[in-house]
Amino acid sequence: MDLQAFVDSIDVMTCVISVEMKEDGKYGDIRLVVGNKAYVKSIETVWDGPQLMSTKFVPNSLYQNYFPQDLNFETVCYRAAVEKVPVHTYVHPERFDFWFDLFLLPLCNEGNLYYCTYTQQVSQKGDTRKMSHLSENTATEVLNICLKLHDTQDFKETMAGVMKDIRELCKARACSIMLIDKETRTCKVLAEDREDKREQSMMRSVVRRDPNFYDIAETWEDTIGGSNCLIVKDENGMEYVRQKNPVWYKSLQGAGVWSIVLFPLKTGNDLLGYMWATNFETQNADHIKETLELATYFVTSEIANDQLLRRLKILSSMDMLTGVMNRNEMNNRIDRIVSGEDQMRNLGIVFADLNGLKRVNDDKGHISGDQLLKQAAATLQEVFPEGSIFRAGGDEFMAIIPDTSEEKLIEKAETLRNSELGFGSACFAVGACFIEDSKDILKALHISDERMYADKERFYKEHPELKR
Repeated sequence: MDLQAFVDSIDVMTCVISVEMKEDGKYGDIRLVVGNKAYVKSIETVWDGPQLMSTKFVPNSLYQNYFPQDLNFETVCYRAAVEKVPVHTYVHPERFDFWFDLFLLPLCNEGNLYYCTYTQQVSQKGDTRKMSHLSENTATEVLNICLKLHDTQDFKETMAGVMKDIRELCKARACSIMLIDKETRTCKVLAEDREDKREQSMMRSVVRRDPNFYDIAETWEDTIGGSNCLIVKDENGMEYVRQKNPVWYKSLQGAGVWSIVLFPLKTGNDLLGYMWATNFETQNADHIKETLELATYFVTSEIANDQLLRRLKILSSMDMLTGVMNRNEMNNRIDRIVSGEDQMRNLGIVFADLNGLKRVNDDKGHISGDQLLKQAAATLQEVFPEGSIFRAGGDEFMAIIPDTSEEKLIEKAETLRNSELGFGSACFAVGACFIEDSKDILKALHISDERMYADKERFYKEHPELKR
């Protein structure tokens, strides 16, 4: 067959790919044999954005001359060329700013070389209609995951249920979600499900035990190689991991992992973490890939929403200047105690107001005044590490100290009153009250507030020059 004449008869971007089969049953080189004008132009045109490794099309070249080794690309080529299965897939590889609608059709083989066509249509935006063209089984499984994600009464419990479903879908030994924080260079396992419930949670123990595990997780992006996932299902795949990432390969071998599906969880350009399944049913790899490609969109969305809600909760409850909780959170906490939702015994209430803040603001400026407020909050946290510290407003703070005694509370209140804040005569005016039962908290708030103002009045009688 004249392969060049064949692809030239096709208008859309098309090439012919060859897959070399070895005597041991493994595949070898995968080459771009010939391409039509549209396909050659797609390689040789300089686009805005990421470029191919080579912008010169040379017939019968290794595909790695144009982009890094990609196990997903090799899998679809093998299926079409060697297994003689027509393949259609719609993907967005991370290394490109395009969506690819790909069609691969089997051709005849010559000796140990097996051939297929590779036709692509490219668009800058994803088409949700194409993404949703799924088999009935896949659609049902993805819908089940989406319905479970809707049950977010307990986010971690919901994610654990999703991991159980995905592990059973993959018939895998274990399935996990791990979140990463690039700023702190830390990892944590959000959810995990294991086939043998008696087995120790491998990833949780590894991540907790190894403070440098982030260094391994950081290499996974490069190992995935710009694709949208990594699927290792045979010796060829494990050899790829060994060559690409020997440290991780050694870790997988030590854990008895011989196959793995690894999906990055990304929202925009932000990498939230990874989801993976180990020792899965490899003969079902295509169905697993199709299902998880779509499921990860919904899983990632729920994780991003949860993280956003947590950040908003922090912003709504924290005083952004001092880092302690704000008045709104103080009122919410008191309401929960008054209603009986939070019940405590042996409770200490402390009101603390800054003496001398106005003098610092007038003499040294408001930047210095802000520094004094920050130091005051830090001092309160140091004196009452077990307590909840709130900035009630202005230069006034309040602390709730659980499981204390009256003697200990008085002692710490005196320590706070005598604390050196580093701004001349600036110091705390303190009022404290101990109660045995949290139901009396309103009375304790009133008493400690009165005592604080009495202490403040005493201070300014002794230092009238500092009076506001």
